[in-house]
Amino acid sequence: MILDFSRSTIDLIRTSCKTEVKERLVTEELEKRLETLEAEVRDLKDRNEIQELRFSYHIAVNEKQPESIKRLFAKNGGIDFAHLGTASGAEQLDKFYQHALSDLIPFVKQFIHNHSIQIDGDRGTGTSYLLATPVYNGESYLVSARFDDEYVKEDGHWKFKKMALIPFFMVPLSEGWAGEDKIKMGVKK
Repeated sequence: MILDFSRSTIDLIRTSCKTEVKERLVTEELEKRLETLEAEVRDLKDRNEIQELRFSYHIAVNEKQPESIKRLFAKNGGIDFAHLGTASGAEQLDKFYQHALSDLIPFVKQFIHNHSIQIDGDRGTGTSYLLATPVYNGESYLVSARFDDEYVKEDGHWKFKKMALIPFFMVPLSEGWAGEDKIKMGVKK
C-alpha cells in the first residue's frame, strides 16, 4: 500500500510537528526558569531566617531573657566567647546565660551590623559585628567584637551550631580603647 499525501497535508504535518517542538522547548525553558526561581526564593528565605535568628539572639540579650536563648541553638550547639567562657548543649548554654545576664551585667544593649551570610545546603556560616554598651562592676563599658557563626538547619529551622566571639576591645568608657590593654571586661585579676 502506497500512501499518497497531498502537498497541503504534508505542510500541515510539518506545521504540527514544529508547533509541538516549540511547545516542548517553551515548557522545558519554563521548567528551568521555575527551578531557578525556586532556588533563589529558598536562598532568600534561608538568609532571612538566619538574620532573624541573629536578631532574636540580640533581642533576648538586650531584654535580659536568658531563657529564650537556648532554643536558638542546635541540639549540640555551643559558644566560644574567648576569655568570657564556653558552653555546649542546652544545659550549659542555659547556665552560661542565666549567669551572664544576671546582676553580673545589670544593663547591656548590643547593636549588630554588617551581617554577612554564606549558605551551603542545610549548613551556613556568618559574620557580624557588635558594638555593645554594658555596665560591668558598676562601670560603663564599650565593647567591640566580631561574631563568627556556624548555622545548621534542624527540623526545618535554622539554628546556631557554633557562635564564636572575637573581641576587639572591652574597655571602661572612661578609659577608651586607645591603650594597649584593650580587653578589661570579664578578665579575672
